[in-house]
Amino acid sequence: MHRRNFLLLSIGAASAAALTQCATSQPSTVQSSATSPQIYRSQAGQLSLDLVAQAQTVQLGDRRANLLTYNGQVPGPRLEVRPGDRVQIHFTNQLKQPTNLHYHGLHIPQDGTADNVFLQVHPGERYTYQFEIPANHPAGTFWYHPHVHGQVAKQLFGGLAGLLVVRGELDEISEIQAAQEEFLVFKDFALGAQGNIPAPGHMAYMTGRVGDLLTTNGQLNPQFTLAQGGLLRLRLLNASVSRFLRLSLEAHSFYLMATDGGAIAHPVELETLDLAPGERTEVLIQGIHASGQYRLLNTPFNPAQSMGMGRMHGGSRNARTETVATVRYSGSRSPLAMPEQLIPVELLPEPQITRQFTLNHGAGMVFLINGQAFDPDRVDTTVQLNTTEDWLIQNTGMMAHPFHVHVNKFQVMSRNGQPMPYLAWKDVVSIQPGEQVRLRMQFKDFSGKTVYHCHVLDHEDRGMMGILDIQSADSI
Repeated sequence: MHRRNFLLLSIGAASAAALTQCATSQPSTVQSSATSPQIYRSQAGQLSLDLVAQAQTVQLGDRRANLLTYNGQVPGPRLEVRPGDRVQIHFTNQLKQPTNLHYHGLHIPQDGTADNVFLQVHPGERYTYQFEIPANHPAGTFWYHPHVHGQVAKQLFGGLAGLLVVRGELDEISEIQAAQEEFLVFKDFALGAQGNIPAPGHMAYMTGRVGDLLTTNGQLNPQFTLAQGGLLRLRLLNASVSRFLRLSLEAHSFYLMATDGGAIAHPVELETLDLAPGERTEVLIQGIHASGQYRLLNTPFNPAQSMGMGRMHGGSRNARTETVATVRYSGSRSPLAMPEQLIPVELLPEPQITRQFTLNHGAGMVFLINGQAFDPDRVDTTVQLNTTEDWLIQNTGMMAHPFHVHVNKFQVMSRNGQPMPYLAWKDVVSIQPGEQVRLRMQFKDFSGKTVYHCHVLDHEDRGMMGILDIQSADSI
């Protein structure tokens, strides 16, 4: 688990100097609006930046909060790349514990200097991540966050998360190009009187920590404008450790256009939108009214939390409907058309093998896959490169488990034997107590070891993770 097959570079500057370098070393840096973080965009096929993980006091609404940040921001800088780009991130760890970076949803190598969750960057060390976005990588909304086993929930709950956007074919559809684009990162926090995050209690370890302060882009109820007749494109990320979201916009429908792994074939009209921890989605909203302000609402619905568990020590759960953002009409324009077609989703071929996985929990706050807790020295599943498999995931426990697979996305084929209403690319699928979900996955391009796990990250830290070894013909 603690492989040290990477080069660690000594830190040659103090924290302030490192942050100054972050602001000046990237010529493509632009500053976003008040509701967005700093943005780094690739130029001439390259994205290079400095990224520092450190404790920082930040403002959350009217509260001063002592959090963990990337480059002093919550959420961290937004990174934007295109297929074929080369990425170089000079990462410095100024935390008090080991950390690393996981590029959630990206189809890149799972070893070396890319999406290697087995390496650790220790306090005071600097490490350079380098990888290439494949030329055929789909456009989509992805993100980065820590992934050192045992520290993931604590570090993400502390604030370490940022968007990573791949621009591509979806963005070039004329109707989508004409839409106004906004990015919404949902993240909850628990704060004590002095702005510190309290230690989680026993129940929080069981059902996952949930904070009373639900933020959007690090703010409380930010406003976004929409012209009458216009289209608003929202990219949504649930960056919470454990909180499930059920979103609705007053007097408006969502038109779903993309899920975790990229676009769907046609827009799908939805009245509500569910996001499990780690899930992303993209929707369009039509400017159908002349004026007014309309609330984007979240209604909690986690079935495990409805039993009264998951409480942060010293805090109370926020179980009421909350306003997470407001859409305000401003001006008008000639009506924009909704796109009729997006990007075709090709059904994966029939599987060569079907595997079964059972999710449950054991005694002593341990969470299990197929009756076993995570062991860094054990390979749980071995598959062959360039094959297709069906995985049947059965939840026999009392808590919801969002199941996430690294590196390779999948298609959800059925839920409790019922086919899905549309075909989509996913890398997180929420599995409620008593449910069985069939997902289909093709192991492409990259061999080596990676992981699959529950994205209620307290569950992952407490054992609900397995090692996946993708073997090529050369490695057999």
